[in-house]
Amino acid sequence: MSGTDSVTREQRSSSNSSANEEWKITSFPKNKIKVLLLEGISKMAVDEFVKEGFQVKCLPQLSEAELVKEIKGVHALGIRSKTTISKAVLDAADRLLCVGAFCIGTDQTDTTSAALHGVAVFNAPYANTRSVAEMCLSLFIALARQLGDRSMECHAGKWNKVSSKCYEVRGKTLGIIGYGHVGSQLSILAEALGMQVIYYDVVPVMQLGNAKSLDSLEAVLKEADFVSIHVPGIPSTHNLISERELALMKPGAYLVNASRGKVVDVEAAAQALRSGHLGGAAFDVFPSEPPPIKDAEFKSPLRGCPNTILTPHIGGSTEEAQAAIGKEVSQKMIALINTGSTLGAVNMPSVHLPHSATAHRLLNSHYNVPGVLRDINNILSDYNVSSQMLMTNAEVGYLMIELDSEVSHEVRDKLAALKNSIKTRVLF
Repeated sequence: MSGTDSVTREQRSSSNSSANEEWKITSFPKNKIKVLLLEGISKMAVDEFVKEGFQVKCLPQLSEAELVKEIKGVHALGIRSKTTISKAVLDAADRLLCVGAFCIGTDQTDTTSAALHGVAVFNAPYANTRSVAEMCLSLFIALARQLGDRSMECHAGKWNKVSSKCYEVRGKTLGIIGYGHVGSQLSILAEALGMQVIYYDVVPVMQLGNAKSLDSLEAVLKEADFVSIHVPGIPSTHNLISERELALMKPGAYLVNASRGKVVDVEAAAQALRSGHLGGAAFDVFPSEPPPIKDAEFKSPLRGCPNTILTPHIGGSTEEAQAAIGKEVSQKMIALINTGSTLGAVNMPSVHLPHSATAHRLLNSHYNVPGVLRDINNILSDYNVSSQMLMTNAEVGYLMIELDSEVSHEVRDKLAALKNSIKTRVLF
């Protein structure tokens, strides 16, 4: 059984006799849990939810207005990178417990607003790292051999067999900007091809294999034959690679960006490519990507640049990656629904407790403000609590309690009545 017997701030004032009758049910039947999956999420995820006995509805990508209508009554929402989860969507969600981003990033979701609605947001930060790393490696070879241009020429009927400015990657230096999960995997793969690897990361990271850490971004740019970027899309990385940084790169060097679109100033990159300063470049992400409209045109100053490979944000789009993401994110969401666990949530404190078969489990999310812990403890001090865990972040606190079954709903009522409570539910 899965508990969604919850009370939000908006609902707590309407405690009446009919509501109290409903609360006598300890847990919410699994077959009434509604899961909405958008954007063609992997069948692996669908199967995981179906196996749990949940109701699963799969739809294509929805606009904000469409999602505001569709979200009512939904307990778990699954999206990919193109669906925006705004405050308006969260305000309309009357039953939502969690959002699963079946991808690496959560930029498309207002995670702070989700936390303030008591909604946990999960993603799969590592499941498609191998797919991205393999694609980057293939791009190095394709750029060094000008394969993109030769392919287009052959399709146009032109036979241009040349070796000028075509190279092996063996013996060349790869500079990795951001030595995280993708960057470090790419490091190992590149070494296997005989490349020398240098890298820079703002956080000290131990190198793998024979990779060498350098002290600055500038040092890597000056030394590398290939530069591959693997950083998050945050304010400090906006236009991380711009006109100044491109000028520091070796004449004829290659640039690959499969991280976030706004990390590279594409106008400056296009100029460097057309002038011949860059020998080539590959972009899988862009500052502005087409909306989810059929036949929408992709516009970019990089179009038509020499030896430039442009791909539509497919770095993690492999069958293996999507299956891994589907399983990882769905299992995190199922754990939240079934046990209240927030392990792996990007916006909620991480809380998990083993369950005692003789107790009821109660969950409470609340604003992290002075005095809230005092108010919670004043309530709990009158009851026999067998175990509890409270963790907080800047916005919210998340409390998991196990206590005598005879008083679980009574305690729930009192916690829900606190002015700083967001959502309170008896799970089982």
